[in-house]
Amino acid sequence: MRCITLLFGFWGLLHCHAQLSDTGVEEGTADEEFVDLFTTPRTKMAAATSDFGYNLFRQLAAQDPQTSVFLSPLSISAALTQLSMGASERAQKLLYRALRYHTLQDSRLHDTLKDLIFSLQTPAKGFTSAARVLLSRRLRSNLEFLTAVETQYGTRPQLLMGGSRDLKTVNEWFKQQTAGKVDRVLSTPPPRNGGVALVGAAHFKGKWATSFSQANRMEPFQTDGGASTQVVMIQQKHYPIKMGIDSDLSCTIAQVPMEDGVSMYFFLPDEVTKNLTHIEETLTAEFVQDLSMTLHTVQADLMLPLLKLSSSTDLLPLFSGLGLTDWLADPDLVKITNQAAKLSTVRHKAIIETAAGGASSSSDSQAANQFVFHVDRPFLFLVRDEVSGALLFIGKVLNPQDLKK
Repeated sequence: MRCITLLFGFWGLLHCHAQLSDTGVEEGTADEEFVDLFTTPRTKMAAATSDFGYNLFRQLAAQDPQTSVFLSPLSISAALTQLSMGASERAQKLLYRALRYHTLQDSRLHDTLKDLIFSLQTPAKGFTSAARVLLSRRLRSNLEFLTAVETQYGTRPQLLMGGSRDLKTVNEWFKQQTAGKVDRVLSTPPPRNGGVALVGAAHFKGKWATSFSQANRMEPFQTDGGASTQVVMIQQKHYPIKMGIDSDLSCTIAQVPMEDGVSMYFFLPDEVTKNLTHIEETLTAEFVQDLSMTLHTVQADLMLPLLKLSSSTDLLPLFSGLGLTDWLADPDLVKITNQAAKLSTVRHKAIIETAAGGASSSSDSQAANQFVFHVDRPFLFLVRDEVSGALLFIGKVLNPQDLKK
């Protein structure tokens, strides 16, 4: 059992929640009963895409533990799911397991994913995501596949001519799909005769539920090794958040509400460290859902870095760590082409921005117990849609300057 604790002076308020295993079996006595936290097709799909995202993030973070990283996994889930429509039954099973779809038993899987993506892209949430499959013309792609993907997701896979014209076309399409928020998804043209490429992009600029009165303050951010750097912070006293201390993870967790049912979670280690592996390994859809129900509502002196982060990377090298080694060797895209076709790249670009403004002003009431939560050292963050449980963004920030937009 993992315990989330919040201390008020000499009084302890204690809530415990079970750490669930990958098999869905709860640790504890035989009298304890498993509770399914995700009960509708949409929330089950959100849990699957989130777990895929946590797994992908772990691979990305492990690639270079000394580097700040972040991503928005939903666009990659969408691109892989579109590609799965052209795979053989064997290949599709491998993809579905990596995507965490294998437990859904959803006969309308594609409709459910499309519905989830649509529900997340309301203007108030501030989230935009786009995905596309790119195919070399030499593959002579099956018209039925192209039409099926377009009919289901409203996006026809793009056929590549080869060269700079492809670069311009791809970048312009993603810029349009993200309302100009994400530009230059590709910095170089897709490789000639590259076979199959997947591209995903996402942008987030949500609004806090409560505004910050102190903005653009330069404050020290401690980095591992004793050094510090000056970063722009936003701060507000008596800020309403949910908060808890996880002694097993040696960190404090805060859930900061945003507009339209979105929350931002901050995992702040007790010590200044680059090693956030223990926290990363704990993250699952069920764990975070459980957190949302067990953290405690408090007023806090809240200080956060003003985030303007951008990341662009090729995620293809991470796929072997997701159990896709056999699939990468033989993608078996028999419904797309009769020719041998392999994945050449999985390009992903993500941008996240925060500001001081919010939907309402903070109360001036003086709380009897005000907690302090200053994100002034390396931290891990999540952006999550609370209605569906979908993971929108996840990142590890060792120094906010590393990923500055």
